[in-house]
Amino acid sequence: MLGGIAKAIFGSSNDRYVKSLDKIVARIAGFEPSISALSDEALSAQTAAFRARLDAGETLDDLLPEAFATVREAAKRVLGQRHYDVQMVGGIVLHRGEIAEMRTGEGKTLVATLATYLNALPGTGVHVVTVNDYLARRDAEWMGQVYRFLGLTVGVIVPNIGDQARRDAYAADITYGTNNEFGFDYLRDNMKYERSQMVQRPFAHAIVDEVDSILIDEARTPLIISGPTDDKSELYMRVDAVVKQLVAEDYEVDEKQRSIILTEDGTEKVERMLEAAGLLEGDNLYDYENTQVVHHLNQALRANVIFKRDTDYIVKEGKVIIIDEFTGRMMDGRRWSDGLHQAVEAKEGVNIEPENQTLASITFQNYFRMYPKLSGMTGTAATEAAEFFDIYKMNVVTIPTNVPVQRVDEEDEFYKSLEEKFAAIAKRIRMQAENGQPVLVGTVSIEKSELLSDFLNKEKVEHSVLNARYHESEAHIVSQAGRLGAVTIATNMAGRGTDIQLGGNLEFRVEDELAEMPEGPDRDAAIERIKGEIAAEKQQVLAAGGLFVLGTERHESRRIDNQLRGRSGRQGDPGLSRFYLSLDDDLLRIFGPNTMFAKMMRSNLQEGEAIGSKWLSKAIETAQKKVEARNYDIRKQVVEYDDVMNDQRKVIYEQRSDIMDADTVDDVVADMRAETVNGIVADVCPPDTYPEQWDIAQLKDRALSVLGLQPDFDAWMTEEAIDPELIEQRLQALADEAIALKAAEIDPESWAQVQKSILLQSLDHHWKEHLATLDALRQVIHLRAYAQKTPINEYKQEAFALFERMLSAIREDVTRVLANAQFMPQEAPPLPQMPDFITTHLDPLTGEDNSADIDGGNLGLITTRLPPLQIAQPEMVEDLGDDPAEWGDKVSRNAPCPCGSGRKYKHCHGAL
Repeated sequence: MLGGIAKAIFGSSNDRYVKSLDKIVARIAGFEPSISALSDEALSAQTAAFRARLDAGETLDDLLPEAFATVREAAKRVLGQRHYDVQMVGGIVLHRGEIAEMRTGEGKTLVATLATYLNALPGTGVHVVTVNDYLARRDAEWMGQVYRFLGLTVGVIVPNIGDQARRDAYAADITYGTNNEFGFDYLRDNMKYERSQMVQRPFAHAIVDEVDSILIDEARTPLIISGPTDDKSELYMRVDAVVKQLVAEDYEVDEKQRSIILTEDGTEKVERMLEAAGLLEGDNLYDYENTQVVHHLNQALRANVIFKRDTDYIVKEGKVIIIDEFTGRMMDGRRWSDGLHQAVEAKEGVNIEPENQTLASITFQNYFRMYPKLSGMTGTAATEAAEFFDIYKMNVVTIPTNVPVQRVDEEDEFYKSLEEKFAAIAKRIRMQAENGQPVLVGTVSIEKSELLSDFLNKEKVEHSVLNARYHESEAHIVSQAGRLGAVTIATNMAGRGTDIQLGGNLEFRVEDELAEMPEGPDRDAAIERIKGEIAAEKQQVLAAGGLFVLGTERHESRRIDNQLRGRSGRQGDPGLSRFYLSLDDDLLRIFGPNTMFAKMMRSNLQEGEAIGSKWLSKAIETAQKKVEARNYDIRKQVVEYDDVMNDQRKVIYEQRSDIMDADTVDDVVADMRAETVNGIVADVCPPDTYPEQWDIAQLKDRALSVLGLQPDFDAWMTEEAIDPELIEQRLQALADEAIALKAAEIDPESWAQVQKSILLQSLDHHWKEHLATLDALRQVIHLRAYAQKTPINEYKQEAFALFERMLSAIREDVTRVLANAQFMPQEAPPLPQMPDFITTHLDPLTGEDNSADIDGGNLGLITTRLPPLQIAQPEMVEDLGDDPAEWGDKVSRNAPCPCGSGRKYKHCHGAL
């Protein structure tokens, strides 16, 4: 209560902070008269003057008032737009590395120019991050006019441009691009073999547009670069055929977790079918030998029962294309991981493409935390303020609107069933459209968009549907959603970032209607005519009540509902918003209150009858808060697990950089050789043992296979003073001498190139295998909780042990290759080529590609293979010969059989 009184008297902490910035805004305004008096040339010369002052010791904070006044004047001259004072406040907040929460239509794109310009002055580069390629291109071109006028260079990063174009874009003062492209470029750079091939510069400052979408919603889904593995399409089809014979009684589905498990009878039935199909080892499905089959079975079950065609994916031109459940867009080129995509392809009977193996990955949390300064802007961030501070150490500052908001938010309306709700929505839309009021309808899936479209067709209401099938024209459709009587159905927040202006959008109308008309008096006259039409239409729309935003159901996150509402009532325009709900909605059905009140509603509401209830609205909000908290926990878990890998990633990437930058890597290779020799001797001659206990036969084998040496160990063993240290010294000297002879055969530059190439290839190969092992480990580590152990702590310990093992394997691998390889004299080997790979943005907990999925409703764990660490590791074996009878002593019982059958040696040629 006292807090409420203090807030009423003194304002909230946010209000006080914003008010404290008024002094700086006044100083900016003080520069306006003198800056306005400058000629265009003198205004452009300000940039060089500011940079000279920075070199002389001034700070960016010292330059801020004058620099902001300069940008304001440049925008006025180039774009015809002058920054409002509240936009200056937003610019200061961005410069300070905080998040500016500004309502839709308040001009966030223009606000970004202030902090971007100021932070581009040192020449270290500013990255402006957007949610899609269209916005990156648009903003780079639109706001780029201001930067270029002031003498700064602007680049844009979009898919399918070459390395040189990317290098040029990153070298610019300001670089626009999407979160995915920036992240993938970082990963790709750390797969290159020469420093000159890399495209990015060291990070300085990033300004993230729609920061909640990028740093919260997409933060559960790491960026992954992967390459194809062996083809197993026949296995997928055979398992799919088995699953298609199951009935609903054979399994249990948990919709909330989006998981599925076989019943006891179902398991028995599947075992018999798999046995008949020749896919089962033994008679128990859950024997270790059947781990792969169980994994494929689980994925086939999920594909056939949980994943729905036209909701989760569509089939187009013989390909399964994922539908992003947040934006409703087709995610062309994106694939679900861990065999799920292949299972869906088998279900639909289309060509099955091979699975992929991870080559590099990073989460957005760890990518964006590499920037020394990070700031962002959005219309909705306050509900996630705690998470922004916990993970990114960024404060959220709510910026007041330039003109008071006039939108009316009506109470939610509840119906008993989905059909009744949609019928009521269609009638309401028809009524509003007949009055000339434009209507923007937000749906949660393509299926719901098309269902509503059918209802509107029955009501004979003209409308545009904006979903995955029509995303090419998305911005054009959304931009005209404010025209008189327009009805636009948008899948959730499709078209985000495009302004809905009442009466229509001039820029898009000119682009659509006058594309063929050449420059000249006729075109100018046509533009003036369109301007007049828009102005007249805007008055009619204002009289009809402004834009009506209609939500067809509540989303899991309150923030998404607020985003949809925020499309109406921009810049003080009138507006209206209302959500229509039914007891069949996913949120109410899965997470809502299964209370007596809900049961009474179902039994007492008449057909077509609606109810408005504050109690039920409160219950919805409670359900949303629960889901938000759960999704925050999931994102936090992703960070905790990726932090473990991130430490290892930094070590590997730094080591790669050092290797590429070094003129010679002789010291690194010599250290690796010394460590390898030490390891070989330690294995064969354990501490505190007698010479007669040493395994000299193994020492001979390891010295030959790893070091390419055949010393007379038998003679050494006859010496009285022999000890492990002496053996190690002699082996080391012989190995160094052998390598020195090889190095002398080719010129020093070629030898340095040979060593670098082998080092980098070995590093990459083992890192790739290590990532696969960590993926598998993360999938099963939760089982340790049954032993009263904390999974994350267990994961850290296991991951550290795996990393140590990987480093040891790299050392031995590099030593073996250099010792045994034959080099052609005077011939420098070419650098290895970058591997073929595809880029995906996957959820580590579900294995689903939901690249822009808000709070990803798809949860559940995927069962996968046990990590290699948990089974006996086979020895490296060379030249086994063609006779299986001779393999016995050379192959581990648990190793894959050398015949290529894919079965273990003990179950194949090694069967007793």
